[in-house]
Amino acid sequence: MLYHLLYPLHDTVSVFNLFRYITFRAAYAVVTALVISIWLGPYIIAALKRHQVNQSIRREGPKSHYTKEGTPTMGGLIVLLSILVPTLLWADLTNRYIQLIVGVTAGMGLIGWVDDYFKVVRRQSKGLVAKKKMAGQLILGLALGVILYAWPPTAQFTTETDVPFFKNLVLPLGIFFIPFVLLIVSGTSNAVNLTDGLDGLAIGLSAIAFLAFAGIAYVSGRVDFSRYLSIPFLPGVGELTIYCGAAVGAALGFLWFNSHPAEVFMGDTGSLALGGAIGALAVLTKKELLLVILGGVFVAEALSVIIQVGYFKWTGQRVFKMAPIHHHFELLGWPEPKVVVRFWILGAIFALITLSTLKIR
Repeated sequence: MLYHLLYPLHDTVSVFNLFRYITFRAAYAVVTALVISIWLGPYIIAALKRHQVNQSIRREGPKSHYTKEGTPTMGGLIVLLSILVPTLLWADLTNRYIQLIVGVTAGMGLIGWVDDYFKVVRRQSKGLVAKKKMAGQLILGLALGVILYAWPPTAQFTTETDVPFFKNLVLPLGIFFIPFVLLIVSGTSNAVNLTDGLDGLAIGLSAIAFLAFAGIAYVSGRVDFSRYLSIPFLPGVGELTIYCGAAVGAALGFLWFNSHPAEVFMGDTGSLALGGAIGALAVLTKKELLLVILGGVFVAEALSVIIQVGYFKWTGQRVFKMAPIHHHFELLGWPEPKVVVRFWILGAIFALITLSTLKIR
């Protein structure tokens, strides 16, 4: 909005020429998101407490979590507003990439909000709610795949995906690009949702992922950088840097309240929106396969649940003390803040490896 209002005035007032630069608008998107989240947070937390939108703690979980009973949830509303408002303020709203990522974020956030509402407020069966949630995720992922296949944002956007570590090597998907997008978006949203079990864990890892995608989007949208790195040049995709900046600011702002001991949990409202957005960013920047590295901790969390459930059904025994794997380390005796910080460190390492692959080709 500010871009459309102020940049056209740059011929008259030269300072408004700053709005031409993605780096300038991305930086202020970070600041705007941070201010909104820290300012808005106390009001939303107070409203959630007033309406008794509180988290229920599983009795089979670590005993140290029992003290979290009654903590407000659905705090993902803080994250959503802190991402979407700065994006609408600072980004070019005619850009198709921005339109798509905003749609995915809002759509996944709505699915998460409905899930939280029926699960926490209406106290409906978690099994029934889970089926509805999965259906919503699949429909949204399918819709994104169909839109990108039938109406790509630019002529340079294809159904091929970039293969890490190799120059000019792509994987042609054709019509299978649609289920591929569905798998990426729904899988990532579920992985982040599973990771959201300790104070600050999922939001901190998300901030790291969004920061990495900010760099990827920026270099992919510049013909000079993309040519130097031998990665696909995608005109217009650099505008996603502004969205990623807003997401980083929103994550840091929410961490202000979600750090141990948490004053609020994001719930599915936040975790599904963040996960869906991370998956969509991987698709839009043509770095779907790199997501396995960048989201290494998210992948490990999801795999630990799959392995635990599958092995238990097969043998009646458990591989981990508890899944997702962050609970396994808690039950080994690691304090919750130590698990969180160590997982953040792993997330940062994976992000650095991901960015290094842009040159190691």
